[in-house]
Amino acid sequence: MKISDQLREKIEEQIATGELSPGSALDEATLVEQHGVSRTPVREALIQLAAEGLIEIRPRRGAVVTSIGPARLIEMFEVMGELEAMCGRLAARRMKDSERTELVAAHEACEKARTEQDPDAYFYCNERFHAAIYAGSHNIFLREQALQLHRRLRPYRRLQLRVRNRMGTSFKEHEAIVRSIIAGDADSAAMALSEHVVVQGERFGDLLASLAELAPAAKV
Repeated sequence: MKISDQLREKIEEQIATGELSPGSALDEATLVEQHGVSRTPVREALIQLAAEGLIEIRPRRGAVVTSIGPARLIEMFEVMGELEAMCGRLAARRMKDSERTELVAAHEACEKARTEQDPDAYFYCNERFHAAIYAGSHNIFLREQALQLHRRLRPYRRLQLRVRNRMGTSFKEHEAIVRSIIAGDADSAAMALSEHVVVQGERFGDLLASLAELAPAAKV
């Protein structure tokens, strides 16, 4: 893996965990010193992150972690819900036996993390779970689009898991998704995934409260 790709992943992780909150500045010189690399891979990594929408590069002001307003965030989760619903509908019809096995294995890994009350471990298992559904859709373009938006919403999806009882609720929703896909029920799988992903009502209020608490610098 290229140095710039490794650095991009490290910064992605810092954004996802809240270590770099929305509005945080990313200074090239500081990144060079922190990671012991030259300016070239730092610039390449920042360009990649900007292309993903995770940061903004502003003329004469440098790069900052993107801040998303509440209305925009709702819209993004609505689109994510539709993309996931499409993936689930196709996965229920097209998944191979080996892919169903991987989906169940990812679900079981989520159960272990939930039992241990480890939100960070659950986050990674959850990513594996959704990636298995994207792959199972056997639609390359849809998978690419879902992964791209999933990555863009990563920091906010991670914060959701820190809301009280969210892990347990998420796992129950996963169970319904797995049952529908294994049964080949495309409509139920689509509905279950859409409801699982879309953030509205109390869930959105909880997300904003968590964002304010864990990332005080955020402007949402």
